[in-house]
Amino acid sequence: MMITLSRVLTPNQVQKVTSLVSGLSWRDGADTAGPTAREVKRNEQADLTGATGTAVKKLVQAALERHPVLRAAAQPRRFSPLMISRASNGGGYGRHVDNAFMGSGVRRLRTDLSFTIFLSDPSTYDGGELAVDTPSGEHIVKPDAGDLVLYPSTTLHEVRPVTSGERIVCVGWIESAVRDAAAREILFDLENLRATLAQQHDAQSPEMLTLAKTISNLLRLWGDA
Repeated sequence: MMITLSRVLTPNQVQKVTSLVSGLSWRDGADTAGPTAREVKRNEQADLTGATGTAVKKLVQAALERHPVLRAAAQPRRFSPLMISRASNGGGYGRHVDNAFMGSGVRRLRTDLSFTIFLSDPSTYDGGELAVDTPSGEHIVKPDAGDLVLYPSTTLHEVRPVTSGERIVCVGWIESAVRDAAAREILFDLENLRATLAQQHDAQSPEMLTLAKTISNLLRLWGDA
């Protein structure tokens, strides 16, 4: 399942993040890629270790954790550390698949889902589309600043070369509490149904209580604590 969530960051938050990011230092993005992906990664990544980088991460992480549709779709158990990437002058990221695990030791995280939050206005750069292989064919997106694209980490995907302007994004990965993608999709459908029925039924109605019980019991069946 691949979805685009609008305004995960509000325009004011995008402006604040991009202002903070403008003061960061950058390094070659290939430094954080796996052996295969390193050959096709042509971008830069921001150093987020200082106070400014920490402020960026806190702002974005808070927006991710409180977004109800992202929670329903991803069933997040853990988020990876966030990264800010920049591409220009023909830079991009050729076709690749993300590493199965990020980090090491107790912080090792299984990558079930990948996400990209677009920070640059799409009218300010040419190229830079995110292209993801899906069962129905290649899905190509270039959404507005503040929008998030969520897609399975198992897919082949690429960032098309940026031919003019500058593309800045925030990327990260999610280890889901529900490992199976089909199970996550069923739970997402049920959460959407719950949101719709909530407009018609009281929370204590038999319909809502039965749906809540079903979702909880499926999470017990499919989920990891």
